Amino acid sequence: MRVHGAAASIKVPTVSTSRSNAPVVAVVGSTGAVGQEFLNVLEQRDFPFSNLKLLASARSAGKTAEFKGKKYTIEELTESSFKGVDLGLFSAGGSISKKFAPIASAAGCTVVDNSSAFRMTDGVPLVVPEVNPEAVKGMKLGKGGIIANPNCSTIIMLVPVTPLHRAATVKRMIVSTYQAASGAGYAAMQELEQQTRDVLDGKPAQPKIFKQQYAFNLFSHNSDMYPNGYNQEEMKMVNETTKIWGKGVPICATCVRVPVMRAHAESINLTFEKPLSEKEAEEILRQAPGVSIINDRANNRFPTPLDASHKDDVYVGRIRADLSLDGQKEYGLALFVCGDQLRKGAALNAVQIAELLL
Repeated sequence: MRVHGAAASIKVPTVSTSRSNAPVVAVVGSTGAVGQEFLNVLEQRDFPFSNLKLLASARSAGKTAEFKGKKYTIEELTESSFKGVDLGLFSAGGSISKKFAPIASAAGCTVVDNSSAFRMTDGVPLVVPEVNPEAVKGMKLGKGGIIANPNCSTIIMLVPVTPLHRAATVKRMIVSTYQAASGAGYAAMQELEQQTRDVLDGKPAQPKIFKQQYAFNLFSHNSDMYPNGYNQEEMKMVNETTKIWGKGVPICATCVRVPVMRAHAESINLTFEKPLSEKEAEEILRQAPGVSIINDRANNRFPTPLDASHKDDVYVGRIRADLSLDGQKEYGLALFVCGDQLRKGAALNAVQIAELLL
């Protein structure tokens, strides 16, 4: 696969595993947007493997894909697909994961699942390697088990917020997301491109993936709405943060779909138990794994989705004191962050989890 993006900030120790006894890896949903990114990341990071299986639906079976100079035939995903497989990277949707991940685990395949199927399941680790790598302690490839990859918005938020939380303890968080088409897959990206062409040509937009015109528009995230007025994406950020941090923190999230092709942005407001200055926060973030800083006030230059696209780090800027707090009894900062949903928000995070198990 063609490789995109810079090397990630997290470095794993050099693994002595020879290619002959390296794990057998299966990519489930290999033809989708995240599945393709799995292959990019595996190649870029030179993840060790002795054999690779590309699994997808029956309609893709028989097609070929090239990886590291070798052609692989895409196989249909079946209940017998995981015999002899050590690592399964799943990104084929929740219903597929619910059916096949337990089957894979029972066959001895360790599953890293990118869907929401098992994120809140007791006993299933929910992991961001920069945040809670200890959650997979004792697990090994080829020994079964399921590990959940968090929601992309949760990952992009917690990579920069966690080191600040460790320094000053977050007691409240308000976050607004600006989520790209990539979060809804290739079809949504194609719809945004086609609608943009149509509108510029004076033609009506034709919504298919989304219920509303996407080009030159933005709207509430397209996930299900709950009776409390929050959508599913917003509640994922609340509930997943509690599980990952191991404690509940009041979070108010607003998730919005914006007409950007790739990489999500988030505006994050943090209230702390202890004082934390802008300068101290920036220094903490400069030392944090998986974080890059773009914080040039003089030139009004801060992170954008284009900065983060095809990159591994979460980009942080607009680091500033919350002027609505008195700074005497209440302490707060505001941040603006951007991260590539397909990489750190999905494929890269999953591969980093697998690296913890090597």
